[in-house]
Amino acid sequence: MEKHIENFLNKVSLVFITIATITLLYLYLHTPETCIPPNTPITKPHLKFPSSTCDPSLNRPYIDPDKKRLKLWSSKSWLSQVSSFITFFQSSNILNNKTKVLCVSAGAGHEVMALKNMGVSDVTGVEIVDSLPLVKRADPNNLPFFDGVFDLAFSAHLVEALFPLRFAGEMERTVRNGGVCMVVVEECGGEEVDAIAGLFRKSMFVGAENVTLIGMRMTRIIMRVGVSSSF
Repeated sequence: MEKHIENFLNKVSLVFITIATITLLYLYLHTPETCIPPNTPITKPHLKFPSSTCDPSLNRPYIDPDKKRLKLWSSKSWLSQVSSFITFFQSSNILNNKTKVLCVSAGAGHEVMALKNMGVSDVTGVEIVDSLPLVKRADPNNLPFFDGVFDLAFSAHLVEALFPLRFAGEMERTVRNGGVCMVVVEECGGEEVDAIAGLFRKSMFVGAENVTLIGMRMTRIIMRVGVSSSF
């Protein structure tokens, strides 16, 4: 009885395999060469299905990356954010043209461009994904720089870090003794400021103040690396 059932199931399986094979063969032989319905008036050259994403028949327009970048940099939104960062940095009173600055998690590079426009010549921006020429690719939790090579490390994204203690520690490590770590976070005070300052274990808390940046109320926190006195 079991042998009979086994033979029956084998026959059923064979039937389904045969049907599937015939169906696939039919679809392969009857795939249209065009993505345009046959009754559609042709106003452009007949388009065919590309054999791959590299197929030249795709005729995708080439966008010059330099032109794309310049278009972004000239947009109203970009210029507005850069201008806001310039005002933000100028109000801190801790920068000059010779300050070596590291911008950690710099995104597309608004703060990097702002600093350069202010005349700060030595500015390095890093992010998980690069945005050349303003921002290079680097892991904020494992920065590829020697100890104490910068005068100032800045970040507007500390609170978004997966490992905030490691993130802050890397900012401190790359800043010379007497240099500054500066972060800006969503507006806060009291215990929240203390908690953020506490991430910088080799620095002394200098101060915190509420500021406006890119249209949002935020809090700027400044730490002095490796010393026990304020400005």
